[in-house]
Amino acid sequence: MTHPLLQNYSRFRFDRDGRILTVTITGNAVNAVDAPMHDELARLFIELQADEDSDLIILTGQGRAFCAGGDFDWFDEQIARPAAFRAIAHDAKRIVSTLLDLEKPIICRLNGAAAGLGATIALLCDVIVADETAKIGDPHVKVGLVAGDGGAVIWPQLIGFARAKELLMTGDLIRADEAARMGLINYALPADQLDAKVAEIAGKILGNPRWAVRWTKTVANIALKQLAVSTSDAAVAYEMLSNMTADRAEAVNAFRERRTPKLTGE
Repeated sequence: MTHPLLQNYSRFRFDRDGRILTVTITGNAVNAVDAPMHDELARLFIELQADEDSDLIILTGQGRAFCAGGDFDWFDEQIARPAAFRAIAHDAKRIVSTLLDLEKPIICRLNGAAAGLGATIALLCDVIVADETAKIGDPHVKVGLVAGDGGAVIWPQLIGFARAKELLMTGDLIRADEAARMGLINYALPADQLDAKVAEIAGKILGNPRWAVRWTKTVANIALKQLAVSTSDAAVAYEMLSNMTADRAEAVNAFRERRTPKLTGE
C-alpha cells in the first residue's frame, strides 16, 4: 500500500511505474523554493523511505526548470522578519540529512536549471543525468547569503576545493555539459535522450538484489553524512547571520531589478 502521507503535497507530484517512483517538483515557472516547498522537502525523503511500493526514486522538475533556487517573495519575508528565517533552520538541516539517509537509490533527472538549494538537492542524489543545456550553480552569494544549505558540503566532494570554492564564491552557473566534464554530474545529454538514459540506469540498478544496492549506497554515504553533520550547524547559523546584513537586502533588490547592486560591505 502507498504510504498515505505521500498524498499530502502541493509542490510535488508522484507517478509510479512498477517499483519506480517518479517525484516531480512543481510550483511556479521555475519551481522556486517557497515556504510550502521547504516544509514539504523536510519530510519528503523520510516518507519516500517509508513508501513500501518503490525501490528506486527518480527526481525531476516540471516544465523548463528543475528547481531554480529560492522564491524572491519568500526572500523578502525573511529579510523583513529574520525570525522567519530562524524558523526554517532546523528543516534546512533536515532536508540534507534525510536525503543522505534515504536508502533507496535516487536518480536526478535534471531537466532544466538547478540553482541554490535546487542544485544541492540534485547533487546529493546518487546519479545525475542532465539535459546538456541545463544550467547548474549555487548563487547564494549573489543574493547575499552564505551557501549554508548543503552546497558547501557537496560541491568540494565532487570537483575538489579549488573549483568548488571558485564557483561558490562567484555564484556562477555552468552548463550541464561542462559540469559533466568536471565530474560534478554523471551525464549531460540532448533532451530527447534524457529519459532513455535514466531508464537504462534505473534498469541496471533494479536488476541487482535490493538490499545489496541499498546498503552499498548507505555505506558510501557515511562519509557525506558525517561531513554534513559536522558542518550543518555552523553553515545554517552563518546563513542566518548573512540574511540580516544590509548587503543581503540590496543584493535581492538589485537582482529583482536587474541592476548592479550598490554594496556597502555592511
